[in-house]
Amino acid sequence: MSRSERNIDVQAFIDGQRFSPFQWTILVLCFLVVAADGFDTAAVGFIAPSLVQQWGIARSALGPVMSAALVGLGIGALAAGPCADRLGRKTVLVLSVFFFGLWSLAAARATSIESLTLLRFFTGLGLGAAMPNAVTLMSEYAPARIRAVAVNAMFCGFSGGLAIGGLASAWLIPHFGWPSVLVAGGAGPLVLTALLILLLPESAQFLAVRKRADQRIARILQRIAPAERFEGCRFFAVDVRRDTGDSRAQSALAIVLSARYRFGTLMLWLAYFMGLLIYYLLTNWLPTLFKDTGFSGEKAALMTSLFPLGGILGNLCVGWVMDRFAGHRVIAFTYMAVGALVLLVGQGVGHQVWLGTLIFLTGTVATSAVTSMSPLAASFYPTRARATGVAWMLGIGRIGGVAGALVGAALMGLGWQFGAVFSLLAVPAVIAAGGVVLTMRRAPLEQTSADEKVGAVAIE
Repeated sequence: MSRSERNIDVQAFIDGQRFSPFQWTILVLCFLVVAADGFDTAAVGFIAPSLVQQWGIARSALGPVMSAALVGLGIGALAAGPCADRLGRKTVLVLSVFFFGLWSLAAARATSIESLTLLRFFTGLGLGAAMPNAVTLMSEYAPARIRAVAVNAMFCGFSGGLAIGGLASAWLIPHFGWPSVLVAGGAGPLVLTALLILLLPESAQFLAVRKRADQRIARILQRIAPAERFEGCRFFAVDVRRDTGDSRAQSALAIVLSARYRFGTLMLWLAYFMGLLIYYLLTNWLPTLFKDTGFSGEKAALMTSLFPLGGILGNLCVGWVMDRFAGHRVIAFTYMAVGALVLLVGQGVGHQVWLGTLIFLTGTVATSAVTSMSPLAASFYPTRARATGVAWMLGIGRIGGVAGALVGAALMGLGWQFGAVFSLLAVPAVIAAGGVVLTMRRAPLEQTSADEKVGAVAIE
């Protein structure tokens, strides 16, 4: 190596720079991906009343259609991680956005429950593949000091997509019918695909770990720090752990499930599973619970709408705190707050202002706790296995979402009342908090002080 050559650690370089306009572009693009994900995930819920009326079917017949996308989401997430750790984050993200847009357009032409169910399953595959790669790419371009708040800000797109979907559906369906919602949910991602191809970079860390194209990495980092000069530079990402042997010989999934990471992986899965069980049980069954306590349909809908409103504020606040303190402790505390609030909600029936405030606060902490698991998982795994680690946590967690809906149905069938259901939800909240704490208690020992602030365990 000549004296003029420099070796640059890609992550250390990004950590030392300000958040540039180029990184803002990445954040906006990932935000739009997650917003499109939110719109398409909820699309069937928006068109369900029209389907029941136009096709003359019972509401229960829509069950397979509702669950098809969730099943596809889980499978898509599990498959996308290993593919992204092999082919690249951008490649898999672009393909996933393109395909869920394409299948959404196809679903707009469905003429039967069976065809719509199949097409929604294919749409779910793309949706499930998009989210973990957006998380991974954003986490690898965000400096460590603001990584959690950047990823959580990206996740605000999901709530934005849900809100836009509701507003758009209210206007589109009366004018153009239910297929127009699916057309909008397909056309948007196809336009976004073109923007991703043109504007989104591949992960510089991924390129460095794969020993690919120093000149390509130099062009990417030049856009982050235009004043820097990278002539003669070689780039690397510290990615090999001393006690795992040569990680280059291992697949990404083998690293995630290796002795070094296995316990933490299982605890992340447990915590995320429990978090989504709480979130989806409340999302699906709050209107029914409120009506069973004597609320009118209008008031039940109003109370239920308070649950997701605090998500955006909660995501940003918890992300900001995670970047300044140990991230796993912040998330564990947030899950404990969920447990305390659901107990209080169970005692608040009859006092509408108090109950509405508690529902809003519960939605704030429940949403932010689940969302903040993604930057925690991204910090936990090495670059070579990061997309797989995040994707498998999200995929396993989707099972918790399905379980939440099923548990809610079972409790309704057993005649459980409002207070009892909410009191029971304190149990998964405490289990989730314990899982997060145990993840880091048994984590690999090598940590830098910066890692500790975001709950990370890998030296990148």
